[in-house]
Amino acid sequence: MAPLSLSSLKVARSHMLRQRGQFKTQHASKYLQQLCKHFAHKVDVTYDLTQGDVDFPFGKARLQAREDAIFAEITGESEAALASGRAVIDVHLKTFAFRESFEGMDWQAASGLPPQS
Repeated sequence: MAPLSLSSLKVARSHMLRQRGQFKTQHASKYLQQLCKHFAHKVDVTYDLTQGDVDFPFGKARLQAREDAIFAEITGESEAALASGRAVIDVHLKTFAFRESFEGMDWQAASGLPPQS
């Protein structure tokens, strides 16, 4: 079996599907931290006040908190993986953001996340 090269890893990553969501809120950092602390009970998570990375079994999620919104970018190998990512984030955020009548993030194709600062 031939060893994997860096170029083959880049090709594999480029086939990952990606979706982005946002929820306008003044409590983005609070929700990001709650989500990450909760997810850390079951999966690998790294986070701070403005960004979190979650390694789910079905794919990865990156969360960002801005002054007026929380953003999520999910990646996965299939539409089913993206659906799982959306569902997990939405269900948990619905619990944490109940005072804001949260129903679900506004999910879009991968072009909706603001540039990283």
